[in-house]
Amino acid sequence: MTTQTQQQPYGVRSMVAALGRVAVRPPSPRGDYVTAHWAQPLDIDLLQEQHARFVALLERLGCFVEILPPTDDMPDSCFVYDPAFVVPSGVIELRGAKVVRAGEPPLLTVQLEDIGVPVAGRLTAPATADGGDMFWLDDATLAVGRTYRTNQAAHDQLRAILEPIGVTVESFDMPHDLGPEYCLHLMSVVSPVRENLAVVYERLAPVALLQALAARGIEFVSVPEEDYLSLGCNVLTISPGVVVIAEGNDATAALLRAHGVEVHTYAASEINKGEGGPTCLTRPIYRG
Repeated sequence: MTTQTQQQPYGVRSMVAALGRVAVRPPSPRGDYVTAHWAQPLDIDLLQEQHARFVALLERLGCFVEILPPTDDMPDSCFVYDPAFVVPSGVIELRGAKVVRAGEPPLLTVQLEDIGVPVAGRLTAPATADGGDMFWLDDATLAVGRTYRTNQAAHDQLRAILEPIGVTVESFDMPHDLGPEYCLHLMSVVSPVRENLAVVYERLAPVALLQALAARGIEFVSVPEEDYLSLGCNVLTISPGVVVIAEGNDATAALLRAHGVEVHTYAASEINKGEGGPTCLTRPIYRG
């Protein structure tokens, strides 16, 4: 981690503004990946190597990367997007519904505090929420999914935290699909690419979400069916029109390039076994 944390900026209110500062956490070799529902067999050495190459890609693309220490016995902790969410005033500590992730939100929040990001709020019981159910529709509107991971109490508490800083929460209901054991986040079906473009998996996208995108003049690229399970809808925007996507999503990458998007890929055979893409692997700290 940087030794000059007090001088580094924080604050996020966009999914597509230049990603100036971002936190990542390498996967630990010690953890019950089976209980955490990672697909097997899992090559831990290759998982760590792929993560390191992903981090190197972020750095090559100009991101200031805060590398947090690996955490033993928290197999999902490399997916740092979920336990906490950074807003203009600091970090909101969330509360995960997945039992094996219960210790992650307080840990990540303390570590972000240690590198200069103040706490803007904390969710409390009975609220549960994952960052994967949250993204910025515009600079004053946070889209939040109502899912098996993020409940109504979380929506209510987020509104109370964000209204004083002028941010509105807009709720979107996600379908049952494969049920509560399967991770279906709001961001499983949408990833903003630039101010006027997003990637969308239409089959599971809420109608209200499609209408909200249209109302803001946001065109969308429809993710082909063959790319959905390989996380083709999980796209990390580095700056407007410059993105990172997991290897193997060739159809989606081609569609993005046809829309003038610069696409970078990384090897993800092992990372994808945890059902997490490039967005999941990052906790944006500053975009601007």
